[in-house]
Amino acid sequence: MGTPRWAALPPALHRELPQGVRTLQAGLVVNAFGNGAAGPFMVIYLHNARGIPLALAGLATATGSACALAVTLAAGSIADRWGPRPTMIGGLSCSALAFGLYPLVREPWHAFALAALTGGGIGIWLTMQSSLLAAITPPSARHIAFARQRVAANVGLGLGGFAGGLIVTTSRPATFTVLFWVNAATFVIYTVFLLRIAVPAPSRAAIGADYRQVLADHVFVRLALLNAVFVVAAVSLLNGLFPVYAKNQAHVSERAIGVLFLLNSLTIIVLQLPTARMVEGRRRMRMLAVMGLLFAGSWLLVATAGTVAAGVVPAVGVLVVAVIAFGLAECLYDAVYGPLVSDLAPPDLLGRYMAVTGFSWQFGFIVGPAIGGFILGVRPNVLWLAAAATCAVGTMYALGLERRLPERLRRTPGGDSP
Repeated sequence: MGTPRWAALPPALHRELPQGVRTLQAGLVVNAFGNGAAGPFMVIYLHNARGIPLALAGLATATGSACALAVTLAAGSIADRWGPRPTMIGGLSCSALAFGLYPLVREPWHAFALAALTGGGIGIWLTMQSSLLAAITPPSARHIAFARQRVAANVGLGLGGFAGGLIVTTSRPATFTVLFWVNAATFVIYTVFLLRIAVPAPSRAAIGADYRQVLADHVFVRLALLNAVFVVAAVSLLNGLFPVYAKNQAHVSERAIGVLFLLNSLTIIVLQLPTARMVEGRRRMRMLAVMGLLFAGSWLLVATAGTVAAGVVPAVGVLVVAVIAFGLAECLYDAVYGPLVSDLAPPDLLGRYMAVTGFSWQFGFIVGPAIGGFILGVRPNVLWLAAAATCAVGTMYALGLERRLPERLRRTPGGDSP
C-alpha cells in the first residue's frame, strides 16, 4: 500500500487515533445498530411472518454463513489489489440490496437467495472493516483502535436489538419491512462515512501476490489456527448454544437470559478500553493465554449452573459470573489478536492476512455450533467440559507460540509492564 499519513508523524503522535479511525467507527455504530435490530428477528420473520418451515428458515441462515466463508478469501485478494475501501463498499452494497428485498420474500427459495447475497456481503465487509482499520492506524495505536471498534460495535448492536424489539410484531408483517429497510439504510450511511476517510493507495507489489506467501508465514498460520480453536470452543457457543442450555438445563427464564447477554455487552463496553491500556507493554501471547483461561473458567461455571444449582436464583448467580468473565476474555481478544495480525502482515498482504483471520472466524462459527449441538443433544454438561478443556489446550498452545514471534512483536506497544 502507499504511505499512510500517520507515517510522517513524530513517534509520540503515533499513539493518537487518526480522524479516519473515528469516522470509520462512527459509521460502524450506525451499521451495527441496523444489524442488531434486524439480525435477531430474521428466523422469526421467515417462519412466523412468511410461513416458511422452521427447518428451512434455519437452513437459509446456515447458507448465509457458508457464503460468507466462501467469499472471505477472495475479498482479501481483491482488497490487496484494489484497496480495502472499494472492496468493503461492494460488500455493503450486497447487504443493503439483500435487506431491501427481504420484505418481498414469499417462498423458501427467496429466503435462500437473499441469505446467500447477505452472507456474501458480510464475508466481504466484516473482514475489510478490520483491514481498513489496520491500514489507517499507526501500529503503536492499533490495540486502542481495535478496542474502540469492539466498543462501537457493542453499543450499536445493543441499541439496535432494543429498538428492533420495539418495532416488530409477528401479527403485523409490515413492521418487519420497516426493520429491514432501516438496516438497508444503515449500510448506505456506512458507505457515506467510508467515502470521507483518507485511505493509502494499494502498492503495485500486491498485484503479483497470492495466498502462498501468506501460508509461508508459519507463525501467522499457527496464530490463525489458534484463533479457530478459540472461536470453535468459546465465541461461537455463546450465542448459538448457551441460551438453549441455560433455559433447559439451568432452568433460567428467557428474560434472565436476555439480562445475561446485556451484562456481557456492558462488560465489553465498560472494560474494553481499560483492558487495551492494561495490555500495553505486556507479552501478547501471555494475554491470549489469560483469555483462554477465562474462557475455560466461564464454561466450567456454566456446567456448574446446570448440575448443582438448586434453583433459578443460584443458577443465575453462577451464570452472571460466567458471562462477565467471558466478556473480559473478549476484551483481551480484541486488544491483542487483531493488532498482532496487523503487525505481522506486510502492508501489501494486509487484506489477505485479515481474510484468513476472517475465514478462521467464519469456519469456527460453522463448526462450533454443529459439533456442539450434537454433544448438547446427547450429554449437555459434557459440551461445556469439553469446551473448557479445548480452551485450556489453546492456552498452552498460545504460550508455546510466543517464542516463534519476532521479538519486536511480542509485546503490545506502550507501557512499561513486564
